[in-house]
Amino acid sequence: MSPETSPSFENIAFCVQAGIARLRLNRPAFLNALSRPLLTEFRRALDIVESDTSIRVLVLSGEGKGFSSGADLSAGSSPVGSDGFDAGAVLEEHYNPIMQQLFALRVPIVSALRGPVVGAGCMLALAADVVVASRTAYFLQAFVNIGLVPDAGSSWWLPRLIGAGRASAMMMLGERIPAEKAAQWGMIYEMVEDEELDARADALAEKFAAGPTAAYALTRQAIRQGMTGDFPQALERERVNQRAAGRTGDFAEGVAAFREKRKPGFTGQ
Repeated sequence: MSPETSPSFENIAFCVQAGIARLRLNRPAFLNALSRPLLTEFRRALDIVESDTSIRVLVLSGEGKGFSSGADLSAGSSPVGSDGFDAGAVLEEHYNPIMQQLFALRVPIVSALRGPVVGAGCMLALAADVVVASRTAYFLQAFVNIGLVPDAGSSWWLPRLIGAGRASAMMMLGERIPAEKAAQWGMIYEMVEDEELDARADALAEKFAAGPTAAYALTRQAIRQGMTGDFPQALERERVNQRAAGRTGDFAEGVAAFREKRKPGFTGQ
């Protein structure tokens, strides 16, 4: 893929420039509701990020007033209440593969969020390594409000982010969590004023794009695997990962830069 690329999509906007891939949900008239066509394009974009070695960071955002209002309940092959309706089918077909792709991605992810961050959209956003939200953003696990259960990894990831008590209340009460409270809880990295969001996300993306990409990938894996393993397993994993990181060109460059008292020029190799 060329240094500056913008593949054609209808429900998302996707471009790559200077090592930064930007994936923006692009159904603003529907508050970026997650339709099946959008999810299909989302997966295609993640495939590009995974395969294009020039990409060193992914930025997720939403067009318009919010990140996402959650699943698009107005569409589907079988209407709600029909004999053929299966509310879990879309998880197997789309959400579960997407969440696994996001967690296993070889590059760091930054989420830049405004307005509603709802339902499965909440989990897409929180799968990022660094989540920045504007003051207007709010997080909502709305499933209980329509008689469904949290999905897209909510029951696994949210308790690990904010603790079982807060996660239970968030999922079972179906109440909005403002960005300021989300930052206080540790659900997100930080809250900024609305006019500062884009610049802050860009600064983070540029930092990641200039960093040691292989080390980032190993760190991402270690954090997520560490959530289910014990301490001796974590120590062994760090040993294996450190051996791999120590064989990269970026490590050699980092050591050389340290000795020469200059800023390292990491290439992601």
